[in-house]
Amino acid sequence: MQIIQQWNQEDSDYIRKKVIEHNLAKLPDEVKHPMKNISFMLRNENGEIVGGITGIIFWHHLHIDFLWVDESVRGEGYGEKLLGHMEKIARENKCRLIQLDTFSFQAPDFYQKYGYQIIGIIEEHPTKDFQQYYLEKRLVYVQK
Repeated sequence: MQIIQQWNQEDSDYIRKKVIEHNLAKLPDEVKHPMKNISFMLRNENGEIVGGITGIIFWHHLHIDFLWVDESVRGEGYGEKLLGHMEKIARENKCRLIQLDTFSFQAPDFYQKYGYQIIGIIEEHPTKDFQQYYLEKRLVYVQK
């Protein structure tokens, strides 16, 4: 046996695949549904991206990866609209919760304003002056 430090995408994908196989073997069938990548882009009149939100749906939840709005259009409600679109998609896909992480110099207050609850904080990360916040929003959807 050898432990070798190296990075290549193929090996990383293999490890990811094995973790997913393990997880799926432990989970009930009702949780097992295809992963779904979701994104909404905000484009200006020239077609340039000036904002967007990305995430992935799996295990009946939506994980928001990134939300960004260019400084030139901040404060005009686009962050709220992008977040609202993601929440609508989450409900349509019968997600039970939305989760995300953000840093203290980013947007924890923004998310809390829209009903997200802090469920964890890493102090002094990425530096002693900042914190990393983990947030969730529990959803209720109406079955048809």
